[in-house]
Amino acid sequence: MSKIIVAVSGGFDPIHIGHIRLMEAAKKLGDELVVILNNDHWLKKKKRFIFMPQQERKEILEALKWVDRVVLTAHKASPKDMSVCSELRKIRPNIFANGGDRTYKNIPETQVCKEIGCKMVFGVGRGGKVQSSSRLLQKFLDGCTGR
Repeated sequence: MSKIIVAVSGGFDPIHIGHIRLMEAAKKLGDELVVILNNDHWLKKKKRFIFMPQQERKEILEALKWVDRVVLTAHKASPKDMSVCSELRKIRPNIFANGGDRTYKNIPETQVCKEIGCKMVFGVGRGGKVQSSSRLLQKFLDGCTGR
């Protein structure tokens, strides 16, 4: 019997409790958990800054007991395609697990998952979108500036 490979993706900058719950629950869906980590080019385009460099984020993710492998995305500077479709095609997971506020309608990977026969699972983790990296960073910045 072949292994069931589960993939999750994100910037994880910084990693927070919602991410931990996502990975813990995603690992239970299969035998191997692959984390697709959006690289620094992706973060720079999406958030306009990088809080933690990709290598640090990768090491933290690799240290988590549920994570079997971390794959860094190949996004170039100022990418037009912000999806992880290329990585999904290479990894060919059985399951693409999504937490928080993700749905079929708001992620670009739906078509690729259909093409490669990858089941999409939503609402993975406990409690829905319980935290946000952007919210955490804003809270920190507000504290530093006395807002």
